[in-house]
Amino acid sequence: MNSITVTLQELQVLFANEGLHTQTSYQIPNYPNRINPFLIDSIPAEISKLNGTNHLLIDDKAKYKSMWIRAHSSLWMLLSLLLLIYLGHLYMWAMVVVIQIFMAHELFNLLRKANTNNQDKRLPKFKFLNWHFFFTAMLYVYGRILSQQLVNTVSSDKFLYRLVSNVIKYQMVICYFLYIAGFVWFILSLRKRYYKYQFGQYAWIHMILIVVFAQSAFTVANIFEGIFWFLFPAGLIAMNDVAAYFFGFFFGRTPLIKLSPKKTWEGFIGASVATMIAAFAFANFLGRFQWLTCPRKDLSTGWLKCDPDPIFKPEYIPLPTLIAQWLPWKEIAVLPVQWHALWMGLFASIIAPFGGFFASGFKRAFKIKDFGDSIPGHGGVTDRMDCQMVMAVFVYIYYQSFIAPHDYSVEMVLGQVLRNLDMEEQHALYNKLGQVLRERRFIQD
Repeated sequence: MNSITVTLQELQVLFANEGLHTQTSYQIPNYPNRINPFLIDSIPAEISKLNGTNHLLIDDKAKYKSMWIRAHSSLWMLLSLLLLIYLGHLYMWAMVVVIQIFMAHELFNLLRKANTNNQDKRLPKFKFLNWHFFFTAMLYVYGRILSQQLVNTVSSDKFLYRLVSNVIKYQMVICYFLYIAGFVWFILSLRKRYYKYQFGQYAWIHMILIVVFAQSAFTVANIFEGIFWFLFPAGLIAMNDVAAYFFGFFFGRTPLIKLSPKKTWEGFIGASVATMIAAFAFANFLGRFQWLTCPRKDLSTGWLKCDPDPIFKPEYIPLPTLIAQWLPWKEIAVLPVQWHALWMGLFASIIAPFGGFFASGFKRAFKIKDFGDSIPGHGGVTDRMDCQMVMAVFVYIYYQSFIAPHDYSVEMVLGQVLRNLDMEEQHALYNKLGQVLRERRFIQD
């Protein structure tokens, strides 16, 4: 039979470290200086968890119920995502905006919950300032990322073209003065005895903007380069998460990191191997759909057709003679993107989970289990986006560094012309370009 010996002072320290209060918890037997040294069953569950006896999924009696709840939530999230993918890039951008709003809402509420003095209730209008900075940042980020697509969308309408061109031209100035308006609003709202709380909120707002928009901005950029560059890395994170859950569920015995007690080495290593294998096969599957691989150059929702990028054109690799003699085919088709997929799978397996560990440490600092409860079995939206934030940034940098062409294209030059030249200057450019082509005998008079 298991036994433990805990002094009253040690018990109080354990409760305090977990944010519990002894006066509202459990009746403690009135032994002179010691707790019941005989039966571990008489010790509250919170104390057992501190000793690590109930942390692993393999020992969790309610794990099957939790698994079914997570499975149902995951299913409707998957079906919703498939519908948005079918609808196209614009709807997926809208999905990212909705996710951003949910994440910001959860993070804004987090600091209010941590504020035990109810100072936010004495400054009810202060929360509007949070959202002012949020939507200002949204206008700035998406104005920079989607300016070319927006111009391409309205280029056929003279009035809209002029209006959009001017907004894009002065977008940075507009966003700057919106930010300055929020800054002045903050200074004028300062109240005596609330300075520390208000400046803490101001710093918290900017931290949230960095966390939320750093990942979502890169996510939107990836979507418009081709849905593949959003769906593939997001799928890798989901696969790694599911594989880690099931390997830990059935085989997990060795704790991986104290910040996340249910994570195990068995789950981590098993998920890494599974994700690498899945990445190679998943890239081959997704890379064959033109709707996923074509970039979107405007904000329309029409069906896309394009000449596939070379990395999505199959290369045929002959099989070794010893293997080919036992198979009905003599070569296999491999897309070049599959070799890039291995690096992304490696990152999704080894580095991206640290986004989850960071979130776990963050939640422990505030003594909460989840950021929210909007997704049954998963917590809040922020809980699902922790690893996605790290992955989205990596994929954007990897794509721009190793895959995207760096030469000037017709679309890039045309976009610069449409954004920066007025109608008269465009007409002059047209005449000058015609003159140059005639001199070089590319066109006839």
